[in-house]
Amino acid sequence: MHIFTAILGVLIILSVLLDAFETIVLPRKVQRAFRLTSWFYRHTWVPWVRLSRCIRNPAWRESFLAYFGPFSLILLLVFWAIGLIFGFALLQFGLGEHVRLGNEPITFGILLYHSGETFFTLGYGDITPTSPLSRTLAVMEAGMGFAFLGVVVGYLPVIYSSFSSREREISLLDSRAGSPPTAAEFLRRLGCCPDPGVLDNIFRSWERWSADLLASHISYPVLCFFRSQHSNQSWLGALTTMLDVTSLVLAGIDGIPKEQAKLTFAMARHAAVDLAQVVSARYEPHRADRLPSEELENLRKVLAQAGMRLKQDEAADQKIAKMRSLYEPYCESLADRLLLSVPPWLHKEDKKDNWQGGPWDRVILAKGLGEAVHVVDGHF
Repeated sequence: MHIFTAILGVLIILSVLLDAFETIVLPRKVQRAFRLTSWFYRHTWVPWVRLSRCIRNPAWRESFLAYFGPFSLILLLVFWAIGLIFGFALLQFGLGEHVRLGNEPITFGILLYHSGETFFTLGYGDITPTSPLSRTLAVMEAGMGFAFLGVVVGYLPVIYSSFSSREREISLLDSRAGSPPTAAEFLRRLGCCPDPGVLDNIFRSWERWSADLLASHISYPVLCFFRSQHSNQSWLGALTTMLDVTSLVLAGIDGIPKEQAKLTFAMARHAAVDLAQVVSARYEPHRADRLPSEELENLRKVLAQAGMRLKQDEAADQKIAKMRSLYEPYCESLADRLLLSVPPWLHKEDKKDNWQGGPWDRVILAKGLGEAVHVVDGHF
């Protein structure tokens, strides 16, 4: 019986170490039937979402969901630490009585305490190993405790650096595509620029952003749960918007070249497909159409008012439908899984951008109007 306990302890230790290695030291997608980190996020995100549904205030609910990403990092580290402590306790228990605590009998609870004190290098000295094997295990576990501290120190800055890089481009999208961003607003503001190189440069930067998004979120899946600073912005909303924009350009807009748009669409679509698999999103075949025919006609009218002509024939409509089918199911499944919103194609009414709002605007505006009245009256 004890030998099986020792084997179980070895398996738990190796599983945790391998999972931590693949998550931090070897940050890439590894095809395995079972992975502890994936299991951890599947079984912590679902109850977190259920709790969030009890919060009726949308702003409070969004704030609650935003806590999950950072908090889950701490929980994951605690999960690994508990696994290693429990595994070493099982290993010590399976090897027999190789430790001493005065005249007290050695129970599994005492070994669990001894494992925890060794892992965190407390060094109380109340429990002492009495054999070369138990001393070796104590030294190994204490070394892993130091390594664990190093992981905490090194892992968190990498996560937050990747998060900051992601959010920088999303913030830039605010003045270019609105809040939340839409394809119609992006093209209305930038599509009629006389220099086609401007739009190409923007598409090029979003191609790189999509590649960085794919690399960082596959390496560190917890970033998928990190939400943006504003509730009407998200990495998924930005990604979907760029896919919408480039699909329209590829369908045919007079005066806008397609070459760079094609490359950006390919990279963004790649990110959407792979990240849907990372978070175990599920395909839902029965969804409302994001762009029904009436909405498409409204979109054409909005673009025409801005001086752009989106091709209007059956071939163009089929092209748009085909492009949408390549990414919309993945984006919408990601939205369902992460409780994020997929942006519309165009806003039904004018909305302020985030940069246009501020807590003092009314006071400043009223003061400005008052000063203007005094200037008109000849008083300063």
